[in-house]
Amino acid sequence: MLTVTSAQLFAWLTAFIWPLFRIAALVASAPVLGNPAFPRSAKMGLIVAITLVVSPVLGPMPEVDPGSAAGLLILAQQVVIGIAMGLAMRVVFVAVEMAGSLIGLQMGLGFATFFDPVNSAQVPVVAQFLGILFSLVFLALNGHLLMIEALAESFRAFPVAAQPVSAVGWKTLVDWGGEIFRTGLLLALPMIAALLIANLSIGIMTRAAPQLNIFAVGFPITLAAGFLVLFVTLPYMAPIFEHMMRDGLQMMLQVARATRPAGP
Repeated sequence: MLTVTSAQLFAWLTAFIWPLFRIAALVASAPVLGNPAFPRSAKMGLIVAITLVVSPVLGPMPEVDPGSAAGLLILAQQVVIGIAMGLAMRVVFVAVEMAGSLIGLQMGLGFATFFDPVNSAQVPVVAQFLGILFSLVFLALNGHLLMIEALAESFRAFPVAAQPVSAVGWKTLVDWGGEIFRTGLLLALPMIAALLIANLSIGIMTRAAPQLNIFAVGFPITLAAGFLVLFVTLPYMAPIFEHMMRDGLQMMLQVARATRPAGP
């Protein structure tokens, strides 16, 4: 007759539940996979499938009752680590959306906004266009698979443990957040420069011919120049985004390593 002791039951539960919550937190906060349009049933299936593949190779878990205060603390710790890693990757997409906001503002399309269910806010149409476009590039480069690989590697960088997390990881994540402004401006810089030249040209035309209606002439010229330059610069944005994506994957592991408490 097959008998299962409480110790064996707790060992099986901890080997599955604690990794499950880290994986679920990352899937919920990561770009593309965490999109509300992604079906919940598919998300749950993906989370369980990744956990079943990863958990057998994680090694021994802390001998703590999952229902105890220490067990719940470990569970919360896994959720926090997963969210931090997901936010590290989401910074890349927020930088792209910021570039789109700057471009739309320079083109005169700052007022053209759509509701973005991911951010639960009004987002300029150019930012939403770039976000969707680079989401497709992310999938084409197998970024979702690389992100899952980095998640599995994070269990080696920061195994499931009862020790509290280190504050160094949060500083690393905050410093990485500065890339939103630097990279967003870098992506939008060609458009800003081209549209600045267009606006200067319109200003010279208005100065030379004061009777020229700047609102009737300037806006179509700025809009047409913006779309033309955007069409020309899009192919050059893809390598920059690929570099950003790889930096984001490395930052996911750096955050996990930095969050690991000091000691053996």
